Amino acid sequence: MSAGAQPYDVLTIGRVGVDIYPLQSGVGLEDVETFGKFLGGSATNVAVAAARHGLRSAVITRTGADPFGRFVRRALRDLGVDDSYVAAVEHLPTPVTFCEIFPPDDFPIYFYRWPKAPDLEIAADELDLDAIAAARVFWATATGLSQEPSRAAHYAAWSARGRAGLTVLDLDYRAQFWPSAQHARQHVQEALPYATVAVGNLEECEVAVGHRDAHSAAAALLDHGVDLAVVKLGPRGVLGRTATETVHVPPFPVTVLNGIGAGDAFGGALCYGLLAQWPLEAVLNFANAAGAIVASRLECSTAMPTTAEVLAALEESASKESDRAAAG
Repeated sequence: MSAGAQPYDVLTIGRVGVDIYPLQSGVGLEDVETFGKFLGGSATNVAVAAARHGLRSAVITRTGADPFGRFVRRALRDLGVDDSYVAAVEHLPTPVTFCEIFPPDDFPIYFYRWPKAPDLEIAADELDLDAIAAARVFWATATGLSQEPSRAAHYAAWSARGRAGLTVLDLDYRAQFWPSAQHARQHVQEALPYATVAVGNLEECEVAVGHRDAHSAAAALLDHGVDLAVVKLGPRGVLGRTATETVHVPPFPVTVLNGIGAGDAFGGALCYGLLAQWPLEAVLNFANAAGAIVASRLECSTAMPTTAEVLAALEESASKESDRAAAG
């Protein structure tokens, strides 16, 4: 980080790729005739989502030295994300990801990250530790702990931050990236004391701390050292818990088209609400609505809503609920 440079509001580290998504829903990949190409990868999408809320964001990641890698950098810039910490790895291809779309709740996803994803080649000695330490939010994912040298780079970043600012660990569990769930649990539990916020769905929480019950999982995450545990419950909403407060917000009503990427929209909006120091219930409602908006759209990165879109959706939903209450 150069002297006098403005700190990032949100700095993420981790997965990047190119999403190749079908433009037809309800059919398997073998029958899809046309596809769309989009920027993807969880940590990358969170940076994009944050930028859509007017936050200064960047992502630390690696691509291949190939046309898809060039596409990633161009798409990041187009979407308002600083690509200064995106570098190419000569011997590895930029990952691509395919999915199938069977609304409302079946979206098989196929990752092509072989022989190894370049975003797992991030090394500790390549990091801008000053920028990491200064960022208001530093967002990392459990996937980044699955292999070296990425794992060591994460610990170097966390050590540079200490407990300054908001340090988020997205529990982001994908079974195909790990030898076993037990292996993932070991590394996630070792990482949790470095985080101030942990975010995950029920499956991810079960892998991380051994509990699938939302309240038990949140309590276990707090016991491992975080200040805020956020458990996403899908059709049952979201649970947030601190040492002094427990909040459950209901799901945001939406017609689902493609649920992939909703969690990343949730993440970017969560960063925005936490930085704004809103009450926890307001933060979770805002993030929940942002995720629902993306679930109603095909793509991930370019589907991320603005602050105005999320607030308008919340206002419209509240108005409809008021009308129903009056009628009932």
